[in-house]
Amino acid sequence: MANIKIIKGEFEKELALPMAPDIKAGFPSPAGDYLHESLDFNRDLIRHPEATYYGHVEGDSMEDAGICDGDIAVIDRSYEPQNGDVVCACIDREFTIKYLDLTHKKDGYIELRPANKKYKPIRIDADDDFKVWGVVAWTIKRWR
Repeated sequence: MANIKIIKGEFEKELALPMAPDIKAGFPSPAGDYLHESLDFNRDLIRHPEATYYGHVEGDSMEDAGICDGDIAVIDRSYEPQNGDVVCACIDREFTIKYLDLTHKKDGYIELRPANKKYKPIRIDADDDFKVWGVVAWTIKRWR
């Protein structure tokens, strides 16, 4: 299962990092020596700082979606969850990260779908202790 530990970020400080030009996955570009823009995570990735949290992903249930153990999820609580979104959900007071499947809503339940065939969907009925806590807007991956 992919659980998630929620932490609040610090968004008041500016963190401008140099940004490389478009990066191709093929042959290197001679223009690679010219950096002219900057990227500020707070300015460019965070749309609603007062409603944004980070979460440390634990587990492998979302690995086929590219969300792996040790990744950081950027969760925006102001987004209205939609069918197919990757969400951070709270079930019985535990956080998890899964795809939101609303296709069975008219039948009286919804599902949280993992992105790993080792795990089955989690069925959520009206009487379950459940809440979509936020929508995953970004993930940050550590390579080294």
